[in-house]
Amino acid sequence: MHASLTFFQAIVMGVVQGVTELFPVSSLGHGVLVPAIFGWHNLVSTQSSKQSFFLVFLVGLHVGTALGLIAFYWRTWVALFRGLFRQLARTREGGASSLWRLDATTDPQYRMLVLLAIGSIPVGIVGVLAESKLRELFAKPLAAAIFLTLNGLILFFGEALRRGRGRHAAYLALGEVSPGGAVRIGAAQILALFAGISRSGVTMVAGLLSGLDHEDAANFSFLLATPVILMAGLYKLPELFGHLGDGVRTQTFVGALFAMVTAYFAVRFLTRFFATKTLTPFAIYCVIAGAFCVVRFA
Repeated sequence: MHASLTFFQAIVMGVVQGVTELFPVSSLGHGVLVPAIFGWHNLVSTQSSKQSFFLVFLVGLHVGTALGLIAFYWRTWVALFRGLFRQLARTREGGASSLWRLDATTDPQYRMLVLLAIGSIPVGIVGVLAESKLRELFAKPLAAAIFLTLNGLILFFGEALRRGRGRHAAYLALGEVSPGGAVRIGAAQILALFAGISRSGVTMVAGLLSGLDHEDAANFSFLLATPVILMAGLYKLPELFGHLGDGVRTQTFVGALFAMVTAYFAVRFLTRFFATKTLTPFAIYCVIAGAFCVVRFA
């Protein structure tokens, strides 16, 4: 099929990707639903195909989103890797075992880097093994609408359980997350392989259930998402320079640029929003939008 993607479509999808990857409303779900709602049949008809220029285009948008996250959190990442170098210096004194031991003597920035690394392992493994199959099965408007509705219910459920802990319940500091907690939060990202389930949404819910407050759960979610989104994008980026990218490379670059800028401002807004607010508004949106789309595409 000859690639057909306008610059207007690229810009719209770039903005949608940059916003919905970080807002807990599912970028993949909106990547399926928005073209279907707009009647962009040139995109809808290729979404679940292995040989799809649209999937290659989405890869470029994901790389742009990851770059937007890096632009916002670059100071944090610099601090984390400085912690790694400090810990490496300690291993020369305490032996190699001190590099793997997370205790009171561990550099706190290094500890956070390790938590992010081990939290990325579950979705990395499942993504490599099953992402393409799940996309083939569920990258359809009706399925995405159903999962978007389910995503809203997950957000409601997470908030209900958080309230059940009591208003004055003590929260964990971000650096106090256990390795097991990091794995559980990271494993929640596997649900986001289903179009309609939000990566940031389910990881925030997992963070809340692990004892974090909304602000720390959001920051951990965004930091955790950065390497996963970037590596997944870079892994498939060579396809953009193959035959699947013919006719859409420039549009992909433009869309990725808009995704990067939009993602930067989205994460800037959300880190302030979750300092005082909850997931409830996004839960309401997902249930209403998902139910509307179920009716629309049933």
